Amino acid sequence: MPKRSQAIFGITGTPGTGKKSVAPAVARAMRSPFISLNELAKSEGALRGEVVDTVALRTALAKRPRVPAVVYGHLLPYSIDRSMVSRVAVLRCEPSVLKQRLASRGYPEEKVLDNVRAELIGLVSADALKAFGKKSFEVDTTDSTPAATAAEIVSVAAGKRKGKGPVDWMPNYDSGPKLRSLLPSP
Repeated sequence: MPKRSQAIFGITGTPGTGKKSVAPAVARAMRSPFISLNELAKSEGALRGEVVDTVALRTALAKRPRVPAVVYGHLLPYSIDRSMVSRVAVLRCEPSVLKQRLASRGYPEEKVLDNVRAELIGLVSADALKAFGKKSFEVDTTDSTPAATAAEIVSVAAGKRKGKGPVDWMPNYDSGPKLRSLLPSP
């Protein structure tokens, strides 16, 4: 398969970090369309029950026209080849804030806990770094509006500022009581 142009700007992160709110603003600023991986998975038949077939999703993306686009979703590191992206913003959110966001959406406790754990250890960020290398950078959305987050991302994408290094939440949770605060209430 021939090497594809680097037309995709990616946005990924743990569920609840702000991808759905930030991606349209980034796309407007970049004058590009935006593509939700979740919506693409639905429209392309890449859902197997509640699980996304990332191979089918990768195939669907590879068939799309080669136009610049902002593609977002937590499955980005597993769905897009490194050669297809120019940069990838990994949205991060402080775990206790993320817990509140997900609970307010009505997520089941187990799903909240799974996503909070993933954010605490930087799972999506590590997978993005593995998939995209130095093309990825992190943005802390904890106390930021979608517009401010989008402006930061666009600034990094335009080369006006450097992307931030890894966000490490672990020092904030260096004791049993702090870690237990992330667990469901008894």
